[in-house]
Amino acid sequence: MKIVESVKNYLFGSYVEMKKVTWPTKQQTINYSLLVVGLSVGVAVFFTILDYIFNLGIEKLITR
Repeated sequence: MKIVESVKNYLFGSYVEMKKVTWPTKQQTINYSLLVVGLSVGVAVFFTILDYIFNLGIEKLITR
């Protein structure tokens, strides 16, 4: 029965801690989501360009 009591205490403690959380507003969530999507697209474009440049360099070395 010690396991059941431990699980009960864990769930109760989790519930109490979740009550203390300050949740972001809807507008903050939208802004953060747009920021993440924008940065992800930016990083993808950066690595695509970098890959293209390295690919050109390797082709030049191979076709010499």
